[in-house]
Amino acid sequence: MDNSLAAFRDGRSRQLRKLAEEHLQHDLNQSDRDIIKSAASKVSTHAQVGSLLGIGLGVYTAFRLRSMRLAYFNAFRAMEKPVEVKFADGRTQPIPDITDKLSPSKWSDAATYFFFSLGGLFLGGELGFFSGTASASRSIAQDPQAKERIEKAFKNYRIDVMKQEIQQLEGKNTSGQIFSS
Repeated sequence: MDNSLAAFRDGRSRQLRKLAEEHLQHDLNQSDRDIIKSAASKVSTHAQVGSLLGIGLGVYTAFRLRSMRLAYFNAFRAMEKPVEVKFADGRTQPIPDITDKLSPSKWSDAATYFFFSLGGLFLGGELGFFSGTASASRSIAQDPQAKERIEKAFKNYRIDVMKQEIQQLEGKNTSGQIFSS
């Protein structure tokens, strides 16, 4: 059960983190590590600011939607509505008043604020992540030699990760063992 959800799997991530730290220490010099750390902080900062702006935009649009819904309801309540229907054969049937069923409720307001905030959080966070990634890549690309060293270190890291995966797969020789983990 521990490995069934990604949130609970950390054995592999610890190995990868350790391998990445080794490559950071051995393949890059201090200025390259500083460039990577500043680029990572740019991505994080942009994502946080984007998320906050997205939540604010979501709350604002939810407020606007709620006020429009309330204005439409008040206009509907104020207009004259028919109270009965006359059929061709002469009989009349009363029409029930459904005004109270159309009124905005606390639950609909809460759902509106929740879902619009959630949508704003997602949209703002993703846009912030994209802008942060673009800013980080520009900061890494400023120094061509450092960019080359960082790319080489990343390529070596990926090679080592793939070697570990190959060793892990070669260690499991039956299909039952592969699918059980």
